[in-house]
Amino acid sequence: MTSWRAWARSELDEVRASGQWRTPRTFDARGPEGTVDGRHVVSFASNDYLGLSAHPAVVAAGHQALDRWGAGSGAARLIVGSRPPHEALEADLAEWKRTDAAVVFPTGFAANLGVLSTFAGPGTLVLSDELNHASIIDGCRLARAEIDVFPHTDVDHVVKALRAHEGRALVVTDTIFSMDGDAAPVDALATVCTEHDALLVLDEAHAVLGPDPDLDGVDVLRVGTLSKTLGSLGGFVATSDPFAQLLVNRARPYIFTTASPPAVAASAGAALRVLRSPEGDALRGRLRHTIDRLRAGHPSPIVPIVLGDEQVALAAAAALLERGLLVPAIRPPTVAPGTCRLRVALSAAHTTEQVDALLAGLDECVPGWRV
Repeated sequence: MTSWRAWARSELDEVRASGQWRTPRTFDARGPEGTVDGRHVVSFASNDYLGLSAHPAVVAAGHQALDRWGAGSGAARLIVGSRPPHEALEADLAEWKRTDAAVVFPTGFAANLGVLSTFAGPGTLVLSDELNHASIIDGCRLARAEIDVFPHTDVDHVVKALRAHEGRALVVTDTIFSMDGDAAPVDALATVCTEHDALLVLDEAHAVLGPDPDLDGVDVLRVGTLSKTLGSLGGFVATSDPFAQLLVNRARPYIFTTASPPAVAASAGAALRVLRSPEGDALRGRLRHTIDRLRAGHPSPIVPIVLGDEQVALAAAAALLERGLLVPAIRPPTVAPGTCRLRVALSAAHTTEQVDALLAGLDECVPGWRV
């Protein structure tokens, strides 16, 4: 019988042999500029899309909460882990998303696990886009429901499946997909769900520039993160009162997890106030302009440059890093074989000069990338 350590070494050997070995990269930075292994770099890999993680008001709110309530919450939300910043943040999130209520989770991953394991039990049909995030995939696995993974953005498939199904049904999709940065047909899916009395679950984690559809009259759960647009950490679900209360009472990732630190919730609340102010409008406008410099009209700050071959993508990322530009190569199993890419993630915090350097680096290291 193989020992556990021998098994682990064998598994690691397999990862190395497949060329998929990975290790964390320490980035010593505040904002997009910092050092990696002592080398100065500008990161085009962050999901801090508006640069709010370092905004003075956001940082100050975190400091004040840390002084007032300490470093941790000390319990799950339903024990004694709820603090005033959690309650205030949920009220503000619900107002922002135009829903009755919101429920905050410690991470966005936990939010998707909580939603799908609560609402998609046995006897439920779950229709999930084939390019949905890993948290949705794992949530579907936990749900013990019938799962139908439909071709990317294929509304016709969803219609046919709902027509053929008797019983409860749920449609789940990212609104902006994390590897291609493209948008889901949210309006069409909302119409289909309303017509067939299906529940719609939208993961809006990357939707810093939309879509922000009119969902009045739709049974919907809007899942978001506090870590991307808002530059903090956590997840939330904005929805109707009955659905929110069901999550609080049934979602295991909510019930059995220590609440996020008060400073994290307070920082997210401050970031949301900036986002909803004229300054937030200006930041989104700056981000829109930066995206258009790389790919005019692209719906999100995630700009993929698909190169196909894994070694080509790795070589391009290495060449850019030599120029002080951190642009990660994305390869299997994160994306399908033959679709390896550079994944450029843009932020309103990037300066004009930094974007100039990125464009020049791409022109030199990835000929033809603009096509």
